[in-house]
Amino acid sequence: MFGFEHREYLYLLFILPLLVGGYLFYLIRRKNDFRRFGNPELIRNLVPDISMVRNNLKFLLVLVSAGLLVVALAGPRFGSKMTQVRHEGIDLMIALDISNSMLAEDIRPSRLERAKQELSRLLDKLEDDRIGLIVFAGEAYTQIPITNDYLSAKMFLTGINTEMVSRQGTAIGDAINLAIRSFNSKSKAGKAIIIISDGEDHEGEVVEACKKAVEKGIRIYTIGMGSNEGVRIPSGHGSYHKDFLRDKDGNFVITRLNEEMLKEVATAGKGKYYRASTANLGLQNLLLELNRQNKTGSETTEYAEYNEQFPGIIWIVLVLLIIEFTILNRKSKWFRKIRLFEQLK
Repeated sequence: MFGFEHREYLYLLFILPLLVGGYLFYLIRRKNDFRRFGNPELIRNLVPDISMVRNNLKFLLVLVSAGLLVVALAGPRFGSKMTQVRHEGIDLMIALDISNSMLAEDIRPSRLERAKQELSRLLDKLEDDRIGLIVFAGEAYTQIPITNDYLSAKMFLTGINTEMVSRQGTAIGDAINLAIRSFNSKSKAGKAIIIISDGEDHEGEVVEACKKAVEKGIRIYTIGMGSNEGVRIPSGHGSYHKDFLRDKDGNFVITRLNEEMLKEVATAGKGKYYRASTANLGLQNLLLELNRQNKTGSETTEYAEYNEQFPGIIWIVLVLLIIEFTILNRKSKWFRKIRLFEQLK
């Protein structure tokens, strides 16, 4: 594989045609000057040691050296080499509920938007940890594979909404199973699943999924979104809504936090349950606990990266400039008898 680290420097190569044009202009002007003095052949006989071929060769060497220097500044990278990086941190899979009930506004601005805001702040505080994101309602989907590219993760996070999963429900068990498959089984880093949900209308074998995670050394933490009193679910996004969701009989749909179920999931997953509020979602305290309990493992990973070619090109440039310096414009008196450059006349 081949590439450049600083492609913008390659624009300097446009200077080379200008140098060629300037040199051709110099040759034409020099030839015209000779013609003003008299017959060019007679003048050439008066200065037999001057070699235009040598001049041209010297210019060509300088031109090639300038081009290679620009290429070197652009940071050419060719091939690959293996380096080792020691990874110390935890691997987190966030399972975010995006069912319609997460549009409820008992946590401002809404359960879902508040969770996204807090996750964005969490990404700003991560350093050596890796994070992935699963969204789920009636089905679970991987939105962000485990990565330490926090900037890309934040970009994906902003686009999450309840319309991404058409089937309604709260398939926490499916989300846990998907999260388990998302972890690298060879990694020695601490692993944890964080479920952010209101826990309502849960589906699937949740406890069985939790036991499977614990067997693989994965802890499960839950964050409960919403209130126990119950609120209506807006039928749209934003601060103003024309209506609220209704059932088939025309009654308003009421959503409540299923705290008992989320506590059961945390207990089965050897983790802890956190109750969210508008002021505090609990993610920061959860991260501190994870760092204390799970940040004991470390992982040495190997990855391929480009092999820098800058030093090699600089050496080539240096050799070409030395050759250019040693080639004289005139024939050397010492080598005139040897006629080493006779063909360069």
